[in-house]
Amino acid sequence: REREREERGAAAKENNCFEGEGEANENMMRRATATCSCSGETKQVPRGLASFRRSRASPLALRRQQEREGLLRARGRNVVLCKAEQGEDLNAAAPSMPEDVVASESTAALGGTPVKRTSMLVVGATGTLGRQVVRQALDDGYEVRCLVRARERPADFLRDWGAIVVNGDLTNPQSLPPALVGVHTVIDCATGRPEESVTDVDWKGKVALIQTCQAMKIQKYVFFSIFNCDKHPNVPLMSIKHNTEKFLDQSGLDHTVIRLCGFMQAVISQYAVPILEEKSVYGTDDQTKIAYMDTTDVAKLTLASLKKENCSKVLTFAGPQAFTIQQVIGLCERYAGADAKVTKVPLWWLTATRIATSWFQWTIDVTDRMAFAEILSSNESFVAPMQDTYAELGVDPNQTVTLEMYLQDYYSMVLKKLKEVGAQSRQGDYYL
Repeated sequence: REREREERGAAAKENNCFEGEGEANENMMRRATATCSCSGETKQVPRGLASFRRSRASPLALRRQQEREGLLRARGRNVVLCKAEQGEDLNAAAPSMPEDVVASESTAALGGTPVKRTSMLVVGATGTLGRQVVRQALDDGYEVRCLVRARERPADFLRDWGAIVVNGDLTNPQSLPPALVGVHTVIDCATGRPEESVTDVDWKGKVALIQTCQAMKIQKYVFFSIFNCDKHPNVPLMSIKHNTEKFLDQSGLDHTVIRLCGFMQAVISQYAVPILEEKSVYGTDDQTKIAYMDTTDVAKLTLASLKKENCSKVLTFAGPQAFTIQQVIGLCERYAGADAKVTKVPLWWLTATRIATSWFQWTIDVTDRMAFAEILSSNESFVAPMQDTYAELGVDPNQTVTLEMYLQDYYSMVLKKLKEVGAQSRQGDYYL
């Protein structure tokens, strides 16, 4: 033990000696530089003196110097790769600039990390539309990061697909900046849940997200809105969507607004499933038509818009054909092979209920959503021509799924599953 202590003491003295010599050499180099640069000229340190300095430095100082040199070389390679990806001529001479500007740009190039055009953040990735955007983006070769709220049952299916999952919440702005580091494009698919406040999520949360994207220098922002939202300022959800569009336009971000008419997936939850379960479905006698579109097609068109350099700022996505509620119920009855129990809801009943719920603070959110439902029952058609959009995005319209095809595939799959499990009771008892 005494011999070990003596050896450690000798080693410590040797290291202190090396470090002292290193400091002395450093002071000598400073004095030499000051003597050479007094005339205003910058002279390089002789190679022999620099090598002498490195040879006399301590092992710790040498290791730190090697790490710094390796880091600078790696950063230089990243800058070259970034320029190559952007198609810049690496051999072209740079224009002459002041020395302070050159220094600041070189410092930024060495200190920053190049952001790939394929890096993407999907907000609301577990939703009906968000998960389809994630899957399509992964198929197209994007590096996808998903912003999801912390919950008991994690979104493992997103990780299984190959996406990166990060926790964040629009109602907690402090959780947003870490998720945006190294991101080029943000696709906003989020919306409030039925039990949540529309104002807190769809307005305050979106404003916080857009402001964070401004601060983080996000280069592309995609926002999903509602068709004809600018024509209904008295409906809270549509008014919020329109105000978000205006706020995004004033933010200065390169953005695209996509207005949607309706999802085919909503038909499944509102009509297809209740008919299978022999439950009542609710409808009206109005002639409101909605051009439903499959969220898979919405995702494909959205990714196609990202590949266009001069894409329109506002796009409208609509399905190939529009249907009334009665027509949708008829399609479900045909492919399910069962009659629907339809309960007619008069339009005046919706209006009266919305007025009644507006008197109580705890039912304000219900009132807001009923106002949107009232618009959907006002004989207004949510239909938009798509010929120009398909031509602009370079997408074949014949590849778009129709509502008949969607319902037929859905019911054939479900009924096949029911037969496999040997369902002999009510269909709702074995619905998977």
